[in-house]
Amino acid sequence: MKEATEAKARRVRYSVAMSLDGFIADRSGGYDWIIMDPEIDFNAFFEEFDTVLMGRKSYDVARSNPGGLMPGMETIVCSRTLEASDHSDVVIATDAAKTVAALKKKPGKDIWLFGGGSLFRSLLDARLVDTVEVGVIPVLLSDGVPLLTEGSRSPSLKLNESKTLSNGTVMLVYSVEYDGR
Repeated sequence: MKEATEAKARRVRYSVAMSLDGFIADRSGGYDWIIMDPEIDFNAFFEEFDTVLMGRKSYDVARSNPGGLMPGMETIVCSRTLEASDHSDVVIATDAAKTVAALKKKPGKDIWLFGGGSLFRSLLDARLVDTVEVGVIPVLLSDGVPLLTEGSRSPSLKLNESKTLSNGTVMLVYSVEYDGR
């Protein structure tokens, strides 16, 4: 009997920290308010991905910080303004939806949609985001970069997992349901 083996489909996972009032960064793009909780196994988390997607603003913040980009992951920056020749350490994608649709068809680990409410909006509208994973940090910023930029009503979300950490952070994992999918 011949066994059918099907490769696990790659998922685009928007995994992000958010303030209780819905912001993923402060007004200047800062994230010093995010609690790095020892209950979270970040090494195990990073092992789930081989590709990280970010918009230009997230890329600017990532490369200006010590440690910079995500080591061991292919970094794809979705931007219509950056020149690929000026950024040889990353892939510059001018058409985010087309690039991500092609990535999802290739074998590999999951794809981390890192930061960027605008990029999240465009990929959600293109029906390319599979999960929304939010760590809700118990802080109120009052202003900043929203989890999701304005646009049309988004698809339904199904809660798959929730966990409260000892510091008050609530971890939520939702699958995105496009017309019942």
